[in-house]
Amino acid sequence: MRRFAHARAAPRQHVHRGTVSASAFWFDPELLGEQEARRRVMALWAPGASVLFVAEGYLLRLHCAQRVSTGSSPGLPLTLEGGVLTSAPLAASEWARLGAPRDSLVLVRAGVARVHPLSSARVVDLSSWFDVSAWTVLPTRSLGAPPPPVAAAVEPVAPVTRASFGGSIPEPSDEARVVLARMEGRAPPSDAVVAERPGLLARLRSAWTGRSAASSGSSGDGAVASAGVLSRLRSLWGAASKAETAEGEGGGGSRWLGRLAAWLRNTPSTAGALPSGEGKGSSSSGSRREALAPRTPSLLGRLWAALRPRSTEKAAGGGRGARGGQTSPRNAEPPPGPGSLARLSQWLLRHTPLGELLGRRKAEYLRRLFEMFEGGDLHEALRHAIPLNQKLNENTREALGLPGPREDLKLRLGPRGPAATFAGGEELYEALRQRYRAALQRFEREGRIEEAAFILSELLGAHEEAVAFLERHRRFKLAAELAEGRALAPGLVVRQWFLAKDPQRAKAIARRSGCFEDAVLRLESTHFAEAHELRLLWGQSRAEAGSWVQAVEAIWPVQAAREQAREWIERGVDVGGVGGARLLALWAGSLPGGLDAARARVLALLDDDSLNGAAERLAFAQTLASEPPSGVRSALLVPTVRALMRDRALVPAHLPTDFITYLLRDLPDGALRADLPALAPKVPSPWTRFVVQATASLGDAGPFAIHDAVVLPSDRLLLALGEAGAVLLSAEGRRLAHFDVPAFSLVASIHGDRVLAIARRGELHHVSRVDVVRRRAAAWCDVAMHAWAPTYDGETWFVASELTVMMLDAQAAEPRALWRVSKVPGPVAMLAADETHLCFVTTDAECWVYALQDGPTLRSREPFVALGKGVSAVLRSCAITADGEVRASVHFSDREYPRPGEADWLWVKPQGPRFAAPMSVVGESLERVKCFLSESWRAELTLFDGAWQVRLLDVREVMRARLNFTFEESPTPQVRLTNTALLMFDTRGRMLWLDLEHGTVRNVGAA
Repeated sequence: MRRFAHARAAPRQHVHRGTVSASAFWFDPELLGEQEARRRVMALWAPGASVLFVAEGYLLRLHCAQRVSTGSSPGLPLTLEGGVLTSAPLAASEWARLGAPRDSLVLVRAGVARVHPLSSARVVDLSSWFDVSAWTVLPTRSLGAPPPPVAAAVEPVAPVTRASFGGSIPEPSDEARVVLARMEGRAPPSDAVVAERPGLLARLRSAWTGRSAASSGSSGDGAVASAGVLSRLRSLWGAASKAETAEGEGGGGSRWLGRLAAWLRNTPSTAGALPSGEGKGSSSSGSRREALAPRTPSLLGRLWAALRPRSTEKAAGGGRGARGGQTSPRNAEPPPGPGSLARLSQWLLRHTPLGELLGRRKAEYLRRLFEMFEGGDLHEALRHAIPLNQKLNENTREALGLPGPREDLKLRLGPRGPAATFAGGEELYEALRQRYRAALQRFEREGRIEEAAFILSELLGAHEEAVAFLERHRRFKLAAELAEGRALAPGLVVRQWFLAKDPQRAKAIARRSGCFEDAVLRLESTHFAEAHELRLLWGQSRAEAGSWVQAVEAIWPVQAAREQAREWIERGVDVGGVGGARLLALWAGSLPGGLDAARARVLALLDDDSLNGAAERLAFAQTLASEPPSGVRSALLVPTVRALMRDRALVPAHLPTDFITYLLRDLPDGALRADLPALAPKVPSPWTRFVVQATASLGDAGPFAIHDAVVLPSDRLLLALGEAGAVLLSAEGRRLAHFDVPAFSLVASIHGDRVLAIARRGELHHVSRVDVVRRRAAAWCDVAMHAWAPTYDGETWFVASELTVMMLDAQAAEPRALWRVSKVPGPVAMLAADETHLCFVTTDAECWVYALQDGPTLRSREPFVALGKGVSAVLRSCAITADGEVRASVHFSDREYPRPGEADWLWVKPQGPRFAAPMSVVGESLERVKCFLSESWRAELTLFDGAWQVRLLDVREVMRARLNFTFEESPTPQVRLTNTALLMFDTRGRMLWLDLEHGTVRNVGAA
């Protein structure tokens, strides 16, 4: 259907003549024929050009204007006059009669000039002109080898075993291994051989014959003959009358059954036995080992042990988040509470004779153990010693078996089952603790350092004391392995590995955990030279990450490293921004000759009157105020105060009222303080009082498709142009640099000096490093991933590959994982990370939040909403912040009531005290809405009145801005939202940039 013009006129000239600068061509299919018109369009098309169907013809807009002769032009040449394309030169009066708006076409046909708006013109997809129906698509594969899997940057240390403390530590006895297995609810070790427990008939027979059931069918090696039946009955009746007097009422039956059970077991009644070994029942070493020997479990116990390993194995690392020792023990889920059988066992201990019987067995065990320590038999004592390192809580249950060492004597750093306690009381534990301490002192006197450390760590549970003990005796490597294996404070682990002469491992752990400062402080107290060496590693690590301020602060106390600090200061100043301003003040005020070298930069900063530099001048002044008084500082204060007063006049809320007075307190001349005018109180930023609006039409399209964009310090902009690379633009839109690496997505460092450029290559993603300051770019790696955090800290970068989330070492030559969590229950849909938190959501609507201090530690894992039986949730789109705020479109369905095409918007509040308001849903179709989040803002992308619109709202859900891209059929624009900028761009080269600090909007295109 023919489109009608909005205005018409009869101009004096109908076409251009001679040579003109053509910005576009128009082709008439009716005159040329459809095939010829398309051929000419394709012959002139070049990257950056666009084709519209206007006035029943094809309008080809060129990437840049070109000189053409009208007599040999391939189509009707169009010139650009005031933002309007025209096919003929028009007089001023003719322009006035037409009233053609910007982004329109004036076409003269049949002597009449008509105005055709371009905003409503149909975009022609040139790919539809090619007939490829006869082509066959062949599967392809790379000729090179696929990249290897991401390796771990820090291999886990071997578990600390008894062998780690030296060969003199004895292995546990088979009896003790079986005992501990029963205490923990596991099946006994298959290689442990213990004597079979006599049955009831055998015990009765031995009672009447006067022989031990255990020795009735053996050679009797070391077995002690038991008392006769009359003697045992006499002692049983005699003990009964005493016990009834000593113990409370109501327990007579239990005591009698307990004594009867002890008699049937051929075990002397030891109700009054003390841990010190006093009273009856003292025996030789042979009978001591017999008393310590555990019995074969009952039928119920064997059934329970057969079922128990499954849950134990799952808790020990087979569940979510475990991977070959690379998952931190702090990520383990809390142990489960006591089960039904465990609660039943506790009831039996308190209300049946089982408790008394078990108490006697434990008392006998302890009596023999104390005899070993007091008799100096430390070899056997260590084999049967009771560890005192259990932490009691609401999940703790009383053990039904006898205590003993671990089955395999390895430190299990993963999640464990419910804890079990010996239930002996604090006096018993204190008595054991004294024996262990006495053995520790003896081993230390004899120079048996490893065995003494074993007592501290394994028996007393004093892991930090054991590490300090080993360090004091210069066993640095064992101390480091113990500190890392026991998951002690990361700063302590780094300190020990540094003392063990393994600085690379210490550096890798410090980077993963972010604990350089803690490790340095721990070293400075005892090893000053090593602390300086670690400071240099710290500074080098932060410099490689582009955090120049932190790098300089790390090495500043080392006087010998001032030249290195000067180099980093200069590079940080080149980056610009607030950090560059701080380093500039340090350069000018603290380095010898710094003022002369940095004078031009200081004057350029202070003389700049733009609003965008106000924050940098304030940072410069704050750093200057923290410097000690000096002549250089006094010389800089006066021009700095004048620049701050100018900024305060332009932005009243920018500067604290008393800061200028604080700056001037040390000036010897008080004239400036006396002339200082009264400062008005703070007022809110003026741009938040109204709604900012801006629109970009097709006339604002640039020559290159914009796939991604990031704002860098000093109001610079980096654009991703796909296979055309990336370009760096100044605040005025001038091209500063071009980086020849494929770039479809950008991951900017939080320091603003480097960016990762990403391009998809089949199942892999090609990642390149872009150094913005040095204007260099180079390929880094190919990695299999499907989601990644949009920012990184220059050192580590979080990515997701299938069901694994990894922390990649962004400084390594090849991708290496400093940390990972595997077996996530569903594919990861989105990640977000900052300096303190990591958050990711899965496609089945589950949110995970980690704290990054001292290494990633799981803080929260929960679904968006509780699902009923048979209901499934599928994530459609979402927006997240690093601290766990989520606004997501989720589709719910069940087998009975499916709802295709419907979705609900859900909101999950952030972790911590940050304020955030629930989401208010707009009136447009939810299927066309996307959401974007930062800590201070929220943006919505909607289709409104035939245009794409981004609505900006603050944390209180108040509308602050509307950005529009005209023409409904244009591709869906992309949005990037941070705390300081909102970018809206599309593959037609259009971009709107809203400065969230000052409320200014810029229309930017790829030059």
